[in-house]
Amino acid sequence: MTFSIAARCASTGMFGIAISSSSPAVAARCAHARGGVGVALSQNITDPALGPAGLNLMAGGKSATASLESLVASAPFIDYRQLALIDAEGRTAGFSGSETLGVFAMAEERNVIAAGNLLANTDVPGAMVAAFTAAQGSLGDRLIAALGAGLAAGGEAGPVHSAGLYLVRTGVSWPVADLRVDWAEEGPIAQLEALWRRYQPMLEDYVTRARDPSRAPSYGVPGDE
Repeated sequence: MTFSIAARCASTGMFGIAISSSSPAVAARCAHARGGVGVALSQNITDPALGPAGLNLMAGGKSATASLESLVASAPFIDYRQLALIDAEGRTAGFSGSETLGVFAMAEERNVIAAGNLLANTDVPGAMVAAFTAAQGSLGDRLIAALGAGLAAGGEAGPVHSAGLYLVRTGVSWPVADLRVDWAEEGPIAQLEALWRRYQPMLEDYVTRARDPSRAPSYGVPGDE
């Protein structure tokens, strides 16, 4: 019921996730990342607690592989989970339990991993990784391109209704982008892309507003002088 991609930008060290599902509000449950630490996606029959648990393991010095091994060894009902991790060095690790739903697959390279379940076909994650690798622009641009490529390759077996983009970076303790289409009858990925195009030019402004309001640019709304 989900296909997703997580990546680390090799030039900036930023981490990001793009995800879509037939279920509502998929990013609220599945997307977990921490600046300077990594990414821990938890999906299929989701246990949102596994995301922070994986990030804590990597923050404590474990690699993506060692963190995944710890989660698999200790988490209850692990056979129902699908996990994808990237650590601060760009190393990846993935797991699909024996109870993963429908057609499922993963694809990974250095700095990027894609995963899905209830897929139309097993080519979807590979298409996402290939699109991410070939795309130009910011990390958000590349993740959005990859999510669209996953949809074009077949996506989920049925229609998707939610999508999200989550970006973090070192030195900022909150997500610099946390954009979600929590429910759409159709086209949530296209709606997410449009939302990203609107938000991207203001991303740095919002960071500045948090760090130093005296330097914050105008909001450009009535009453803001």
